[in-house]
Amino acid sequence: MKYFSLITIAIMGLSCSSNPDVNSGNELSEAQSIIEDSVEVEKPLFCNDLVQVGAAKFDEYINQLVGNKVGVVGNQSSMVGTSHLVDTLLAQNINVVKVFSPEHGFRGKADAGEKVHDGIDSETGLPIVSLYGSNKKPKDEQLADIDILLFDIQDVGARFYTYISTLNYVMEAAAENGKKIIVLDRPNPNGHYVDGPILESKHSSFIGMNPVPVVHGMTIGEYAKMIKGEGWINEAANLDLEVIACDGWDHNEFYELPIAPSPNLPNMQSVYLYPTLCFFEGTEVSIGRGTDIPFQCVGHPKMEVDVLEDLYSFKPAPNEGAKKPKLEGETCYGYDFSQDDIKELREKKKVDLSILKEFYERLEMGDSFFLKNNFIDLLAGNARLKEEIKGGNSIEEIRKGWEPALSEFKEMRKQYLLYTDFN
Repeated sequence: MKYFSLITIAIMGLSCSSNPDVNSGNELSEAQSIIEDSVEVEKPLFCNDLVQVGAAKFDEYINQLVGNKVGVVGNQSSMVGTSHLVDTLLAQNINVVKVFSPEHGFRGKADAGEKVHDGIDSETGLPIVSLYGSNKKPKDEQLADIDILLFDIQDVGARFYTYISTLNYVMEAAAENGKKIIVLDRPNPNGHYVDGPILESKHSSFIGMNPVPVVHGMTIGEYAKMIKGEGWINEAANLDLEVIACDGWDHNEFYELPIAPSPNLPNMQSVYLYPTLCFFEGTEVSIGRGTDIPFQCVGHPKMEVDVLEDLYSFKPAPNEGAKKPKLEGETCYGYDFSQDDIKELREKKKVDLSILKEFYERLEMGDSFFLKNNFIDLLAGNARLKEEIKGGNSIEEIRKGWEPALSEFKEMRKQYLLYTDFN
């Protein structure tokens, strides 16, 4: 509206001229054309108004559900407008018999890594099967009463965000049990670039199962196609997979998540910072779990006030998304990124290791900077990153080591894309 008003004011200035020329209408038209040609109307910050998510395209999949017993893999992000997908399907007399929930639970309230229990959804009465903890992959008996699986979860586009690991296991279980799976696609908020080290197989875990970079640049539907196409699951060739693509989005567009995908990614700043700051989860440094700005700040008690100028401080305390946060009750000093310009954050288009390197060097903790369980190796997908940081390698040297495998991945990725790629 503000952009239109600037043009309108200029035109009104011409139309209100005291010159009584009878051709003023033509002049006004010409002036309007000149102004509209010369003024570049700024695009909206996000493209949400144009997007139709896969779940909303009922005409493309609802007929397949009629007369079948349906299982839904979803969470709080599985919304169609203002209604949850499960509620919408039930209202259309689709026989939803079971819900499977990923990390953080069906309603998205559980802390990262917290055990999520099976139960009953209080709003629908449907049984909920947790796909986190000891039961990450649906068991044969859990699929016995299901004909078709719907997968509808909002991802954030980082390898160590566990929803794509849940997708991997659900697809494999579906393939092994002869069940069709329909992935209802949603935009990837970090789908505008590809970066980071490729995961090596010996470092495969639930926070990274397949040989992809930290930022893979694919929607969850595109990633599903890659899992099947590359044979990363048992009986991949036999899997009946269908992806319902979303409309109004491609890899050049920016999408604002309408619902927080998990408790500690509450806004777009955290979503854009996540691929960079998550490496600190493998260290003694806090990334703000237990504060109002998780994944938007970083700090440690030993980063003393006189070490840096304009240091930010915070004190982690238990909250809904972090019942036992790292460095609970200790005053941590570091940086606050919560007010960083959203455009600048997304235009960086890279995993920024400079913050990790700076904290390692300034804290002078040596090996004790990294957690003893070598969690950093699972996050990086290799054991080299930790050693390179310890060895004082430059950021350029570290990134150069990624390039060969990253280039190969980018080529492979192209064949699975459903949307126009980023420029």
